[in-house]
Formats: sequence, C-alpha cells, structure tokens
Amino acid sequence: MIKAVCFDLHNTLAHYNPPREAVYAQACQECGIQVTPEALYRPLLEADAFWREENSRSPISKRSEAEQKAVYIEYASRMFRDAGLEFDPKLVPQILAIVQRIGLKFKLFDDALPVLQKLKERRFTRGVISNVGEDIAVICKRLGLEPYIDFYVSSFEVGCDKPLPGIFLAALEKARVKPEEAIYIGDQYDMDVVGARGVGMNAVLLDRYDSYKDVNNCPRIRTLEEVVHYL
Repeated sequence: MIKAVCFDLHNTLAHYNPPREAVYAQACQECGIQVTPEALYRPLLEADAFWREENSRSPISKRSEAEQKAVYIEYASRMFRDAGLEFDPKLVPQILAIVQRIGLKFKLFDDALPVLQKLKERRFTRGVISNVGEDIAVICKRLGLEPYIDFYVSSFEVGCDKPLPGIFLAALEKARVKPEEAIYIGDQYDMDVVGARGVGMNAVLLDRYDSYKDVNNCPRIRTLEEVVHYL
C-alpha cells in the first residue's frame, strides 16, 4: 500500500517561465551568438550538475565575490561548449548580465497545488526530492508549497545527486516508510525512474511534452492529475 508520494521539483511541480534555455538563447543572440533554446536544454542540465558539485565542495554563496564570479562564468562556458557553440570567452560576463536583466522566474504548474491538496486530504505523506544546489525549503516556501509538503530532500543537503541511492534513501528515512510504500514522480527517466527503482521505490514518469514515447517499462503520465490512478 502506498503511504508516501514524492515529487521531483523542476519540470514536475514547477518550471521556469520563460524557460531558462529561452532566456540564455535570447542573451546569446543579443551578443551575436545564434543558438536555439532547444540546443541549450541538455547543456543546461549538465551545467547544473557542475554547479551542484562545486557547491558541495565549498558553498558558493560563502566564497569571495571573485570566486563566485568565476563559478558563474565556468557554469555558462560549460553550457555553451556542450552545445557546440563557438564563442568569445570575454562575452560570457555580458551574456550573464543580460540573463540577470531578463530574470529567471520559477513558477508552479497549474496542476501542482490541486493534486497536492488532494493528497493532503487523503493523508498521504508528501515529499520533494530534487537535484538543486541550494536550500530547497527556501525555494518551496517562495513557491507557496510549504503547506502541502511534509519533507524536502535535495542534493545540496545530502551531498549526492539523483539517480544515486543516497538521496532516495534519505527521503525514505524522512517519510518513515519502506521503499515499496513510496512512489516517486519525476520528468527524467534516467534520473527519476531509474534512481527511485534502484532503491525499491515505485516510480512514475511525468512526460508533459510527450518526449518519452518509446518508454514502455514504467507508468507514463502527461499531467499530475493522473498520479491518483497509481495510488
């Protein structure tokens, strides 16, 4: 019997509006670098992994201003290199300044709060498991998730990313349930489904944009409302 329902955060409960890749693509274009948002999507995720690794080694927010700037520049440079872009490294600070001017705004999907409210009414334990390089509780409070979530687990807190077992095991400990009593919903097959199943949790792939048409070895849903069919 399912007792705990856990969610990924980015692209599951919340998303950037406009998408981060669109903001970075616009900033690049303003600096004369032609790139599509789609070309930056995966490189952004790889750059995020670099950020989390750096932050776990030494909290970036506690470093000197010069050191913080160097990390930001390396973050963006890695993204552009992974996207196969030819760029002048001297343009990177200018691109980052444009991104800051535009702003990266994080907002909930329309189906997030209604589903969380239903789960709360049905007395399921509710958690968030996410690869983020900062305090996830602060992010969730800013989004208005605090009244609906019982616990948070992040790579920032436990020191390892999904799909490694440690982050999922930490969530099971906080939820006080056995693996088979928990279900995890996320938008990335390799990170979320594989990771959760690796510790014995049930897993559902949230495929809002029909990107995983060939995946047929796990439940695949298009909206969070469909989660209730697997509880």
